[in-house]
Amino acid sequence: MFALIRKEINTFFASAVGYLVVAVFLILNGLFLWIFKGQYNILDSGFADLSPFFQIAPWVLLLLIPAVTMRSIAEEKKQGTLELLLTKPIKPWQLVLGKYLGSLALIILTLIPSFLYIITIHQLGKPIGNLDIGSTIGSYIALILLGASYTAIGIFASSITKNQIIAFLIALFLCFTVYFGFGGLADYVDYVLEQLGMQLHFERMSLGVIDTRDVFYFLGIIFLFIVLTIISIRKITKGKKVKVIVLTLIAVVVLNLIGNSYYSRFDLTQDKRFTLSEATQNLVLETPAPIVIEVLLKGDFPSEFKRLQSEVKQLLEEFNAINPNVQYIFTNPLEEEVLRDETINQLQQFGLTPMEVSVQESGKTEIETIVPWAILSFQNRSVKVPLVKNTIGATSEERVNNSIQQLEYVFADGLTKLLNPKKYKIAVLKGNGQLPDAKIADFIRTLQEYYFVGAFTLDSVAGSPQKTLQGLQKFDMIINAKPTQAFSEKEKYVLDQFIMHGGKSLWLLESTTMEIDSLMNPEGSSVALMQDLRLGDALFSYGLRVNPVLVNDLYSAPLVLASGEGNETQFTPYPWFYESLTKSSSDHPIVKNIESVKFEFSNQIDTLKNNIKKTILLTSSEKSKLEGVPKEIRLDIIRQKPDMNSYSEGAQNLAVLLEGSFKSTYKDRIKPVKIDSHKDNSIESKMIVIADGDIIKNRIRKGQPLELGYDPYLNLKYGNKEFLLNAVNYLLDDSGLIEVRSKEIKVPFLNIEKVVDTRVSWQIVNILVPLLLLGLFGFVFSFLRKRKYKESA
Repeated sequence: MFALIRKEINTFFASAVGYLVVAVFLILNGLFLWIFKGQYNILDSGFADLSPFFQIAPWVLLLLIPAVTMRSIAEEKKQGTLELLLTKPIKPWQLVLGKYLGSLALIILTLIPSFLYIITIHQLGKPIGNLDIGSTIGSYIALILLGASYTAIGIFASSITKNQIIAFLIALFLCFTVYFGFGGLADYVDYVLEQLGMQLHFERMSLGVIDTRDVFYFLGIIFLFIVLTIISIRKITKGKKVKVIVLTLIAVVVLNLIGNSYYSRFDLTQDKRFTLSEATQNLVLETPAPIVIEVLLKGDFPSEFKRLQSEVKQLLEEFNAINPNVQYIFTNPLEEEVLRDETINQLQQFGLTPMEVSVQESGKTEIETIVPWAILSFQNRSVKVPLVKNTIGATSEERVNNSIQQLEYVFADGLTKLLNPKKYKIAVLKGNGQLPDAKIADFIRTLQEYYFVGAFTLDSVAGSPQKTLQGLQKFDMIINAKPTQAFSEKEKYVLDQFIMHGGKSLWLLESTTMEIDSLMNPEGSSVALMQDLRLGDALFSYGLRVNPVLVNDLYSAPLVLASGEGNETQFTPYPWFYESLTKSSSDHPIVKNIESVKFEFSNQIDTLKNNIKKTILLTSSEKSKLEGVPKEIRLDIIRQKPDMNSYSEGAQNLAVLLEGSFKSTYKDRIKPVKIDSHKDNSIESKMIVIADGDIIKNRIRKGQPLELGYDPYLNLKYGNKEFLLNAVNYLLDDSGLIEVRSKEIKVPFLNIEKVVDTRVSWQIVNILVPLLLLGLFGFVFSFLRKRKYKESA
């Protein structure tokens, strides 16, 4: 058998046709990957990975492998040497296996020059070496298995004819049908049909996830066609052939059924991006009935969105692998050009806002509309899932990275909304001058998708404190949104005991009084004053204090002022340093990868030493200063140049998470009222204190609340709602889903400047060097072959 393997390799490289076939393969790869403009060009993609090579390789191998295998048995039949071989002491299966392994060795030799592509990307990465080797190894394993399957089909095609050209065409047709045909038909027939095709299994493995079910599938294809080849060259009766074919098909089916029942998945990627968190896995496993996920991201997109599309598909494959009840389809809602404008309007009405992106092509910039959303449907309900995270001021690289980082979370979050009934109750405190309902409507509406939310007043505490506390304890959490009236001792005591009994709390407090609206008067000025809510001793006992000072921050949101009247009205942004824009670099799941959060006349928080764990969630920028009150604030400062030297007090704490066992404010003190269940220390609990009440406040236009964090004048969306929702989820989360946000996914990018400077050099290297290596191999092979024959002569 080994002699047959050597014979196949020698015969192939003994003729110019063999070198021509390999040269064509290398040239096609080189042109598509490094020269031609399009989706397969690695230099234009901006990503430091070989995924374009593994996307195009199946199609190039579709031509190469039939050309390699077409003569293996067909030529033997034509020359009459097949019968001669079968008369020798070699069994038919050994003959076929020898031919097969010889052809497969040729294919693997042909792939070796592609290692040069790895070196190129390694050098062009940002930083150098920014290449996921584990994922690349997994992709090569997938490519070799695909090549092995093509080879088995090619050998079979060569065994049923004496004509090499016919063998080539049959192999080409069969490989195309098995690779692409089933997947293409699945769009019109059924998703199950796609499982029969090689494309689905190859694409799953080519991202760096080795699934034993995919491996068994390819081994089944190889086994099937090798057996068919053996049957083809053996002289046995037709009935016996049918019997063997049926038994072989049964064996392949059984092999795959066993593989689908007992399987393992190996995530070879460096950052384990396709290894789902335990919380997500449990959520997917709990899916009781089919959930259909419609991803509106199908079509020809810029490279960054193609990458996002690929990541979404792989993630949903992971969901489907865990539970087949999770099904997905990719659609293009803007496919019909005639209905394009009408469709965009309908999408916007449903809250699926399209996105416009600029595409550079042939020196021209074109604007394309993309709908980066997914819709999860379960029974009669549906949930929208945003796929793109538009961080303010983010580069394309950051936008892609942030979007991919949050994919698992947003899909798991969508599944949670669909599958899990609400079980937690949140009380929104009223009665102490908190923000009115209209000003917090958008955030409350968002919370109601996850939790039961209701208003709660402390008015009855004077008459029946025990009953008030019992009523409050029916809730799991309280939100105190910008109170402006002081709390009585009785009210504070009830809130304190709610916390002592394990209640969670979100405090949005201000120790000063100042509103932007108060500056919109003829004088254009107002005075910021101290505001005593009488909560200082309570917060002190928990581990912090909110100081009555204003944070003045150079990194801030602009103030938009209107000028003119009617249709002549113009909105102009001015620098306004009392609206801090905070962007945390922390890895804490509450603030990881969120947009900048906008504060307004915020105060500063000091943390105190006690046994409570404190996590600083948000701070002002390093270019900040503190201003004491009372202080007159004038609107005309927008036209004054700030004194840069005065902004030297560093980052100021604006939001702090407290976790642990809290000490009661009333420990070792006289209690304002009698409560039977008094506790001096709480069970393990959490609270978040934010030194600004305005971050929860939404704008109102024409009597309707706008989305929290949305600035209609600048058309910007700040991260206020995301931050607050994460905060509530973290305080109440019992499934661990919020921890998904901590998952670190690294998207490898190319060094664009280096690509531009050295583009031509790398193009020449990747086109010519593989051909030179082929030529060198041919020279050495020919030299050794001639010397061998001379010695034997």
